[in-house]
Amino acid sequence: MSRPVIVCDALQKRYDGVPAVKNASFEVAPGEIFGLLGPNGTGKTSTVECLQGLRHADGGHVHVLGLDPQRQARELRRRIGCQLQQSALPDRIRCGEALDLFASLTPGAADWRLLLEQWGLAEKRQASFHSLSGGQRQRLFVALALVNDPEIVFLDEMTTGLDPAARRVAWDLIREIRERGATVVLVTHFMDEAERLCDRVAIMDNGRIVAIDTPRGLVEAHAGGVRVTFTTDLPDVSRLRRLPEVDEIVHEGACVLVRGSGAVLARVAHALVERGVTPCDLGLDQPTLEDVFLRLTGHEMEE
Repeated sequence: MSRPVIVCDALQKRYDGVPAVKNASFEVAPGEIFGLLGPNGTGKTSTVECLQGLRHADGGHVHVLGLDPQRQARELRRRIGCQLQQSALPDRIRCGEALDLFASLTPGAADWRLLLEQWGLAEKRQASFHSLSGGQRQRLFVALALVNDPEIVFLDEMTTGLDPAARRVAWDLIREIRERGATVVLVTHFMDEAERLCDRVAIMDNGRIVAIDTPRGLVEAHAGGVRVTFTTDLPDVSRLRRLPEVDEIVHEGACVLVRGSGAVLARVAHALVERGVTPCDLGLDQPTLEDVFLRLTGHEMEE
């Protein structure tokens, strides 16, 4: 089994004595997209800034690529790339100029002209940063993060403020980073983003990590199963309780709610058809990471 590229053990970070990160512990495997998911202000950015050596931890132990970010920050930064939450460039700087500048500061940098081609910015080489669309700016920030051919890329709220179309483009960029061989640490407060992109997710709330697993694993363990709904004029649907996939039935008037797991939709549909019932509104409500977050923290995610 491959050794983790990030080991974070009981990380603590305080500001003016107020805890921002409280004993955060997790590991990141090489080649995965690892998500830190939680509301704004819950300690996600402080955590990844400590991993990058941008902030000093107040407790715990952190190793990234076998290096201590506090004592070996310069060596570490040669091997990682990052797109910060408040990334920005001077309005008048051109795409080519920005990449050329970053490459000149990076020993053994990748060919920035090739990066322009790879990230769909060749036609924007002479365009100013101010003139770029939101999606084009994200492409440029990703290209800048890859100038040093990093082994790990940190992306902090990369899609905040983008329209739906630009967000989808950004998701493709994130997948492509991983396909090129890099490990990705994705900081986000978007549930759908974490579900679609991440191999594993650490849910953070109030400075603590409350759960870590694959998106599917989190849903199965914490979201209370799937829900099948339909309406029927049957006076009694209690027979459905005999199905092994069914955990609970709520029958109010003509409305029926069945909670269960696995292939509960198919089994309920089959049982109804056997009784000559074919409801036209039979539906499935799959639980999501939002349900997981609500159950684990007791409150909804703040956008």
